[in-house]
Amino acid sequence: MAEIKRLYDVFQPDHYDVYFDINRQNKTIHGKTIITGNADKLEIAVNQKNLVVTEVIADGKPVDFTTDNQAETLNIQLPKTGKVELTITYHTKLTDSMMGIYPSYYQVDGVQKQIIGTQFETTFAREAFPGVDEPEAKATFSLAIKFDEHDGETILANMPEDHVQNGVHYFVPTVKMSTYLVAFAFGELQSKITTTDSGVKVGVFATKAHQANELDFALDIAKRAIEFYEDFYQTPYPLPHSWQLALPDFSAGAMENWGLITYRESYLLLDTNNTSLDVKQLVATVITHELAHQWFGDLVTMKWWDDLWLNESFANMMEYVAVDALNPDWNIWELFQTSDVPAALQRDATDGVQSVHVDVNDPAEIDALFDSAIVYAKGARMLVMVRSLLGDEALRKGLKQYFAAHQYGNATGSDLWQALEDASGLKIGAIMDSWLEQPGYPVVTANVNDQGKLILSQQQFFIGGGKDEGRIWKIPLNGNYPETPQIMDDKTLELGDYQQLRAQNDQPFRLNIGNNSHYIVKYDEKLLQDILHHADTLTPIDQRQLLQDLRLLASAQQVSYADLIPLLVRFSTSHSATVNAEIYQIANSLRMFVEPASPAEQQLRELFDRLSHQQVQRLGWLPKADDSNDDQLTRPFVLNASLYAQNEASIQQAHELFERYQNDLIDLSADVRGLVLKNEVQNFGSEALFTKLLDDYQKTADASFKSDIRLALPNTTNPELIQQIVNNFENAAVIKPQDLRAWYRGLLNNEAGQQAAWDWIRNDWQWLEDTVGGDMEFATFITVTANIFHTPARLAEFESFFTPKLQTPGLTREIKMDLDLIKGKVSLINKERNVVNDTINQVLNK
Repeated sequence: MAEIKRLYDVFQPDHYDVYFDINRQNKTIHGKTIITGNADKLEIAVNQKNLVVTEVIADGKPVDFTTDNQAETLNIQLPKTGKVELTITYHTKLTDSMMGIYPSYYQVDGVQKQIIGTQFETTFAREAFPGVDEPEAKATFSLAIKFDEHDGETILANMPEDHVQNGVHYFVPTVKMSTYLVAFAFGELQSKITTTDSGVKVGVFATKAHQANELDFALDIAKRAIEFYEDFYQTPYPLPHSWQLALPDFSAGAMENWGLITYRESYLLLDTNNTSLDVKQLVATVITHELAHQWFGDLVTMKWWDDLWLNESFANMMEYVAVDALNPDWNIWELFQTSDVPAALQRDATDGVQSVHVDVNDPAEIDALFDSAIVYAKGARMLVMVRSLLGDEALRKGLKQYFAAHQYGNATGSDLWQALEDASGLKIGAIMDSWLEQPGYPVVTANVNDQGKLILSQQQFFIGGGKDEGRIWKIPLNGNYPETPQIMDDKTLELGDYQQLRAQNDQPFRLNIGNNSHYIVKYDEKLLQDILHHADTLTPIDQRQLLQDLRLLASAQQVSYADLIPLLVRFSTSHSATVNAEIYQIANSLRMFVEPASPAEQQLRELFDRLSHQQVQRLGWLPKADDSNDDQLTRPFVLNASLYAQNEASIQQAHELFERYQNDLIDLSADVRGLVLKNEVQNFGSEALFTKLLDDYQKTADASFKSDIRLALPNTTNPELIQQIVNNFENAAVIKPQDLRAWYRGLLNNEAGQQAAWDWIRNDWQWLEDTVGGDMEFATFITVTANIFHTPARLAEFESFFTPKLQTPGLTREIKMDLDLIKGKVSLINKERNVVNDTINQVLNK
């Protein structure tokens, strides 16, 4: 295992002058970097990766150096310690890895073009220029960039352009910042620019493959978000501009480079005239997430990668706080409940999961830290708990203190807790350490014992089994009886005589009101039936929470999955999108209990028809002018269920919509377009249709339309067309590497295509590793596979293929967890299949 040596301990840079000469035609980069800093020893090192260094000069004189490619360092022998100026000359290549400095490809009117962009998080700045590539090593940067420029091109960077001389673009020096936040881009770009109330220039930039109106939504959100954050944080935005740039090829969702945020096109650009509400919400939360980072992550940065949560968890919470303020009618916290919360609860219940705060002992582990369900979603839940405990007044006061104390510097988790404790007087660090340092979360069991006492107890919750190590959490209980303490920090807790408590409070006993604390509740039968008897009085989030906790308990074999089925019918007419999201998550999980094309599956399809029929009648296939937000978000759930149910009316209506719009599919309502295309591929598919959609996929610049086609085509049952998809997995001209996982997952989830997809990943694993290995999403190809597999045969194949890869740095934890995940499902199905299918039959025959 490679050892991480902190280069900053020996050499502390103050300023970089970074010069690039980039030739796109030849894919070459020639660079010269001048670093001024302080050397504590005669032998120092700076990071580099794949740089061919030709000369190192220290204070005007050439010095000896060696390159260590395994350690990704350039080792330099200095004549003296103290202040030094290093001049390093080197060259390297532009690559297509979507890391470092790289080209993105796109087409305008059939002509292939490219835009150059950067991605330096986590440790890819060293692929562009030599330096101490560690978060703590903050310095100022002066960029000078020359490229094979032609008329009509734009160049952007963290700071405004200062001047151009002899074809070299010189930029204003940055503020003090970490290397991974340096960014620039150039190419033929269009833009829209506005100014905030405080004078910050805000711009949205994209290639000219897009319609100009696709930039409007992002510009509005970005401007108002910066204004909101300046007020909420009580700290001015620290740079003169905030550019939002859409890159055609981008591995992550977005990246918070200071002053030049980069995005996948699908997470920034949209046509406001034909984009579904859920996509608008997604784009808005991505933008507000990255803008939250401009303070939390950029102005104040984690000291080392083990505190990555400081950046990501906070930005993940703040994206919802911001959007809720900007568009309160969206009820955006319901999206938090349907996306982040279930992701965190599912992932965090698997034995071996990482804690939010993770020690990093190997460079390859840094990218593996970016477990979105933990560092982002669970971390955000953790901070939602903090916000709930403190209130916004104390939270904002503490954040203002935190920014003032650490601006342009680095911090640790304890620094944040200290600032919040000073502002609130609450020992928040002591409460939150149990959530930060421990993996997993508890299930709190509420039961009335033989003496009539209401007893609470906590125990770590596992899906698929796990070793109970006796962990105890400090749980914000959020109970609805005043007798319930604010924090439960013992294994068990007695609240008193249940009958007296029930009479005094005149409502069923409940915990985790609002579902803001990171735990689930297991009520005994008496308490559960009391809640269900009054379920109509619960808020949609609390109704959803009840169903969600039961689903998780069923997944862990603590209650029977069969007990959930009558509840699906009971709640199926709800007009709440957040309730329907959980109804259909449960319903879709029932599919693992039936064999494809079996009588049991036909019976399950009938259940889906029973669940969805009334809602489909109410909502119809096309949006209506008087649709509520809940209606817009519920429609796809029920229509998709109706199609799975093979409801003839729905299949025909979808087909009629396709025929009406077949010459202009992009004009079909984005609310239902993906389902219409999926239905057409599944039920009316032909080679001509497949060819047309694949051609549309390559030609369109509309990210929403692309996504709909990507959803539809992997549902083909034609073996030759399935093989055509697989053949294009490695053809970047058709399927970009950034989109490969979605295509792979779609085909793997298709019974007719699963074998072809699974054979491909096993046969071409080396190609996949060479193409996206080292990227923070590489391990998620394993995750999506495990999420779909649930049979003994697939478990054996998964284990056989991935066990030899257990020692691969960055993959060990994922493989172990996913093996346990599949084993848990196999065990669950073996135990529950008969009772689940019998219960479906009983419900249908009532």
